[in-house]
Amino acid sequence: MPTARLLAPPLPLLAAPLGWLLLGPAGAVCAAGVVWGVRRRIATRRAADRAGSTAAELADALARITDELRTGAHPAAALAGHVHDGPLARALLEPAAVAARIGEPVPEALRRTARGPARRDVERVASAWELADTHGAPLADLLTGLLDDIRWRVAHGARVRAQLAGPRATASVLTALPLAGIGLGQLMGIAPLTVLRTGLHGPALLLTGVGLTVVGAAWADRILRAAVPT
Repeated sequence: MPTARLLAPPLPLLAAPLGWLLLGPAGAVCAAGVVWGVRRRIATRRAADRAGSTAAELADALARITDELRTGAHPAAALAGHVHDGPLARALLEPAAVAARIGEPVPEALRRTARGPARRDVERVASAWELADTHGAPLADLLTGLLDDIRWRVAHGARVRAQLAGPRATASVLTALPLAGIGLGQLMGIAPLTVLRTGLHGPALLLTGVGLTVVGAAWADRILRAAVPT
């Protein structure tokens, strides 16, 4: 299956021939650009969803660890419970659990796994663990502070995303309006497709319009993403 994905041509290249048939060379460029923009938009939203899921799972894992620490469990034993955490949190904590079991520094193991959307939170956990190891600060109290911050951020992010559902839908509708206008004009017999694929002005207008639409959609997504805490 991975080999098939590597050998498959990129989706924008598959869309280019259709654009060529409808609107000539400029149409091929526009079709590839639109498909690229849509794929980038989907990938960005999936990354944001994954970041939220990772933060939520990490918060649940920290809650479990702090509860076990407060009941008197050794930090290594609390980390060993990572097998009961979600898959995303388990991948982040498993190297630290192994390090604790064999006597290696836990903060270093955590920092080695600090990558992706959870990098900052995992680095903060590593710093808290290092502070507890070096100065004897209560690890449960330090992790509780981080837990409260992560949970607030996850809850606030979910509320903001729900409130932005309307503006996001409006941006999608506005992005699709030019295409709807071209389709309506074609149905009315005005033949906008003929205008856009002939002469010099038609392809230039097509490239300019599609380019501005793709840039506008990307900019709208960026504004909406900036409103969500990370």
